[in-house]
Amino acid sequence: MMPVPLSPLFRPVSFSDLPGWANDDHLPAFEAFRRSAFHVLSKPYRTGSLGVGFESFAAAYSDSRETPVPDGGAARRFFERHFVPARVSVETGAGFVTGFYEPVVKASAARTETFAVPLLRRPDDLVDVDDTNRPPGMDPYLAFGRRTGTGTVEYHDRPAIERGALKDRGLEIAWLESRVDAFFIHVQGAARLEMTDGSTKRVTYAAKSGQRFTGIGRVLADLGEIPLAEVTMQSIRAWLATNPGRVDEILWKNRSYIFFREAAVENAGLGPVAAAKVPLTPGRSLAVDRLLHTFGTPFYIDAPSLMAFGGTEFRRLMIAQDTGSAITGPARGDLFAGSGDAAGEIAGVVRSEADFYALLPKPLVEAAR
Repeated sequence: MMPVPLSPLFRPVSFSDLPGWANDDHLPAFEAFRRSAFHVLSKPYRTGSLGVGFESFAAAYSDSRETPVPDGGAARRFFERHFVPARVSVETGAGFVTGFYEPVVKASAARTETFAVPLLRRPDDLVDVDDTNRPPGMDPYLAFGRRTGTGTVEYHDRPAIERGALKDRGLEIAWLESRVDAFFIHVQGAARLEMTDGSTKRVTYAAKSGQRFTGIGRVLADLGEIPLAEVTMQSIRAWLATNPGRVDEILWKNRSYIFFREAAVENAGLGPVAAAKVPLTPGRSLAVDRLLHTFGTPFYIDAPSLMAFGGTEFRRLMIAQDTGSAITGPARGDLFAGSGDAAGEIAGVVRSEADFYALLPKPLVEAAR
């Protein structure tokens, strides 16, 4: 296979051009990068279409595995030694960041009068679909379908599943108290469950029904219920709480339905294992468009108007370790805020313009000259 050429969207600059670079603590980003470096020993990451070749990370990955760094200064020197920063150019305006987090909710292993909203595991009739097996006429967007006796068709969507399309199939992992909590777990793609027996478990993304994601914040704005500038997770939750008779109407606008798998909570300080197959690091893991970008790529995010993370301008090195249906475009990212209510308060208000600087491996930049 021919290598993908490096995109002209990347415009190399110097580290001194990165606002606030010297003031960041680079150690948490190094530790996140190092987790990816160990993962790729078993399975490499796919090179994105913008041409940041996975193989060009070899020296940086090897160095990080062999040489843990003791502090932020050493971590900064590591990144400066192995990478060249490049601004990610966009046709109009700036890039854009939002936030996501891992909800922590109470749950029951059995259905009760109080706990009656299920989180479901992947059904056995859900099949992956791509260009090699997509039936004629099926929407080319769909990456999943439903196996039937006469072939593959579109899978049940959210309204159908919540009306009972998968009832009595034993797919329930756990039961929650609130449909709204369950919906936002679907949006976030993971959750930590505090079980009624005192144990803790984690659920993470396993698959989805396949339909396009529709943000209900935009739906509410288009309906004139919440001004677009005021749409946050908190304002959406407040609207749903005061309009219980319209919950189905609004939630069912998002036809995409998420299925989960169980996972252990091995390190309470880290988030769930996400698309890049490593635990997410609060404040340092970034979800990107995986069709464009290569997992493991460091990104320096300059969002001076974003103050939700600690009350100071957000200028921070992040590592691309997740993706999401709503994350599309070369300068679009989702910042992982952590787990629990405090992280949710941060993630829920993040909607900020940002400049993206990809840290490109030096061998890749030198080969492109």
